[in-house]
Amino acid sequence: MHTAAGWPWPLENEPRKMRVKALSGKVIIVLCIACFLAGSVVRSWTNSHHTFQKNGHQQEEQEFPIIRHHVSKQLAEVRSDFDPENTLEKLVEAKPVDIMEEVTRTHQAIQSLDKTISALEMELAVARTRKIDGQNMVERASTNHSLQKAFVVIGINTAFSSKKRRDSLRESWMPTGAKLKKLEEEKGIVIKFVIGHSATRGGVLDKAIDEEDAEFHDFLRLKHVEGYHELSTKTRLYFSTAFSIWDAEFYLKVDDDVHVNLGMLMNTLARYRSKPRIYIGCMKSGPVLSQKGVKYHEPEYWKFGEEGNKYFRHATGQIYAISKDLAAYISINSPILHRYANEDVSLGAWLIGLEVEHVDDRSMCCGTPPDCEWKARAGKVCVASFDWSCSGICKSVERMKEVHQSCGEGDGALWNVDL
Repeated sequence: MHTAAGWPWPLENEPRKMRVKALSGKVIIVLCIACFLAGSVVRSWTNSHHTFQKNGHQQEEQEFPIIRHHVSKQLAEVRSDFDPENTLEKLVEAKPVDIMEEVTRTHQAIQSLDKTISALEMELAVARTRKIDGQNMVERASTNHSLQKAFVVIGINTAFSSKKRRDSLRESWMPTGAKLKKLEEEKGIVIKFVIGHSATRGGVLDKAIDEEDAEFHDFLRLKHVEGYHELSTKTRLYFSTAFSIWDAEFYLKVDDDVHVNLGMLMNTLARYRSKPRIYIGCMKSGPVLSQKGVKYHEPEYWKFGEEGNKYFRHATGQIYAISKDLAAYISINSPILHRYANEDVSLGAWLIGLEVEHVDDRSMCCGTPPDCEWKARAGKVCVASFDWSCSGICKSVERMKEVHQSCGEGDGALWNVDL
């Protein structure tokens, strides 16, 4: 019996001979990577399928049929594009260049599947949040518990002491009475003054707001104790509350000492309605103030590096807008969103780590006359105007009408916008 060195059986007794082509070290490494990626695809698809089945009880089957259709369609497409067994057979016989192409294609399939799973998880979370967490707010807003459709919800941040400021807006750029209701019904534009309650709930301050709301019907009341150092909490709660009541494409926050041209604002938002995650405003990167006692002091300044550093880019707090998906994200993750001293920084921090498109729109931070007046005469009407030195229009109660007369777009502009 003759045997070859290192072989435990006689070669002449083999029923057939196997020819194995020697593979280079580079090809072996590529094959290992390909096998790992193939396993990742199978594992990702299996996990997503199990997760989907876990959440697939009868109630959700009835409530989320569209989402289920999406997951079945998306997973089927990815799976049809990638067959692990056929892929591995091709890799064994392929050239190194072909192997790299197949690895790239596999990696792209994994990325596509990850994005699909992430999007579906967000849709399911949004649906559950709106059904459960927002139920109390919906009950107060509607007897049939259904979300109200809107194009944009504009929340005007205000305080108990700002009655004159609110009146100055009602007498300038903000519609009132029947016009406000018509704007909501015909254009899907909801405008509300946003305020919480006082430390002594039900006291004189709260009753004054109740009376004002009974007259104008333009308030959104939050379960929140008003206070200057609680603006980040108020902002977070505003988006969560608005999201639980209105199914809008955009949610906007504006201060009550800022002039707004609603027609230009609608035209600006309409340009981005196809973007799922959009953050629009005047982007800035101001200094992180570590000195105690100064305005805008940041107690957690050390998180932003050495003293004298600047914040990451974020929209200035006078006015900014976010799309529906971002409002959903804030609503879903509200309990764990960290609040910094300044509310505009807090919002920027919540969004900085996400796949969000930041739009720096300088028409949202024009100056007061003559700045906005010159731009209006040149055909570039501003979305919003205020004074940087005052973080709003200086002496806004006295000057809001003047700014509106000089920089306003005209009463017909808003009603002529096609949304």
